Amino acid sequence: MRIIGGQLRRKKLFSPSEKSPTRPIPDLAKEALFNLLRGHVEGQDCYDGFAGSGSIGLEAISRGARRCVFIERDREVHKVLSRNVEHLGVEDRAEVVRADALGPGALSRCPKPVHLIFFDPPYPLMTDPKTYPRVMAQFGRLIQNLDPEGYAMIRTPWPFRQVVGEEQLEDGSIKTHYEYPDLKIDGALGPETHDYGTTALHLFMRDAGQQDSAVESSDE
Repeated sequence: MRIIGGQLRRKKLFSPSEKSPTRPIPDLAKEALFNLLRGHVEGQDCYDGFAGSGSIGLEAISRGARRCVFIERDREVHKVLSRNVEHLGVEDRAEVVRADALGPGALSRCPKPVHLIFFDPPYPLMTDPKTYPRVMAQFGRLIQNLDPEGYAMIRTPWPFRQVVGEEQLEDGSIKTHYEYPDLKIDGALGPETHDYGTTALHLFMRDAGQQDSAVESSDE
């Protein structure tokens, strides 16, 4: 893994063990993400949930982000993330927090307001219908911390689908039944989806209009 743009371009990053649950973002998707966010990184505050080795948040810092809060729960991966921050010499712009990205502690560490949110949960959390709602609920809460021009990104496998059942056919084969979540979030605009092979990036903004309507209704 490496930084692919900005001041720290070509700097290599330390990687977690192959046994770790992290799944680094491909360079193609990472480059595409920052092309989409051009003009929205320099001087901004960022939040990197499920940070892993820090590849996305550190890329933002390399491209001029003012600071980034990194959230990573796994003890060994957190050590790798801290090592990468030190290796790149960006301790003054990186806040590394060991916490569950889906917990209240991680939510409380999000800058308010924040301009960019990167949320990269392990694929099993997204493809399991039992854990998916919890991920999206936390992501929705984070989106409410965005400034009016900010963006939040969440990554999923592509095509994004969930197994909801299996059926054994007469010939003995198994037919799998899928659902395709629409990723809609109350209080958010989006998603704007961009797929890159087996991965997809979904961008959201805070729906300030809906929030304003809620305030007006409460005043009546």
